[in-house]
Amino acid sequence: MLTKGDDYPLHQTPEPMAVSGGNRNFYDRYFFNGYSADGSIFFAAALGVYPQLDIMDAAFCVSIDGTQHNLRASKRMTSERLDLNVGPITIEIVEPLQQLRLIISENDSAVSADITLTTRHNPIEEPRFIRREGPRLMMDYTRLTQNGDWSGSITVDGQGIDVAGCRGTRDRSWGIRPVGASESQPPPAGGFPQFWWLWTPLNFDNHCCFFHSNDDGDGIPWNRRGVVDAMGGNATEFEPVNIDLSYHSGTRRIAQVNLDIGNGSLSITPRSGDAKRTFYMSGLGYMHPQWGHGMDHGGLEVTHDVITLNPEPPMDMTTIHIQALSDALLTVNGTEYQGIGVVEQLFVGPHETSGLTGAMDAAR
Repeated sequence: MLTKGDDYPLHQTPEPMAVSGGNRNFYDRYFFNGYSADGSIFFAAALGVYPQLDIMDAAFCVSIDGTQHNLRASKRMTSERLDLNVGPITIEIVEPLQQLRLIISENDSAVSADITLTTRHNPIEEPRFIRREGPRLMMDYTRLTQNGDWSGSITVDGQGIDVAGCRGTRDRSWGIRPVGASESQPPPAGGFPQFWWLWTPLNFDNHCCFFHSNDDGDGIPWNRRGVVDAMGGNATEFEPVNIDLSYHSGTRRIAQVNLDIGNGSLSITPRSGDAKRTFYMSGLGYMHPQWGHGMDHGGLEVTHDVITLNPEPPMDMTTIHIQALSDALLTVNGTEYQGIGVVEQLFVGPHETSGLTGAMDAAR
């Protein structure tokens, strides 16, 4: 089963590149977001490869003027993992770890684009994510994260938008996590009994900051990392003793995050009071009932929809996973820096230290 990938010196087993171990949940994924400083436009994209399922899917979303445009596509990839295009959505690796191009060709939706992300710092490798539900391996993957500057243009309903000046984040993750159709016999406790996920990539003029935490139901972190990168390769790790955070009452959405970074502090305030500054990750397939990652839609399927950004949406699996555009204040050795970024949040089940109970019970 030879493919284009076999002509590159990337093999790590005696198998051809088309073979990726024996776990049907193996995946390889790209993610991007971008935003203007005033929040007038927010865009995001993703492309996932599922070798054991022989599926590749992708999505591109734009939030503008109170609406979120979602373009999604899926194909059977016939084992060619290097053809990074799904219908109208294409990713081009211009220079690995430094520059990536995203092309959205003309299609039946209102959006198209030709934009390039140039990274601002060396990639941050997050600790390896390993999680079991009883004896069942649910997650085993690695992710790298980089912030960057965008160039190029996006078209929405015939309006061309220059994204020069927009900043954002890209990540790459690969390994094992639940993808494709639900398993016929999930773990007795269920496939998603508890998951508390906070991810905060932030851009400043002379710094890039990053913090994430996966916590269990008691609020104890099982995967966490914090980094302040002063650019030029001068990155400093931090490990907060705890996370000082608050939720908006009656929701599971973050109101404020404050972190002690050792030689200073990091304060992050999502613009959650404005629904236009909230991006629904379901647009990219996360938690989506029909367009979940790795689902089989046949040889090639392309679809699109437009949703209104509701300030008080019903709390369900399509609205609980969000990225909130956020303001950030970094203090290092007494000097303050203003920045902007996102707070990605997915909180399902209890989290004792911050007061969440039940599967979806709102914060008080």
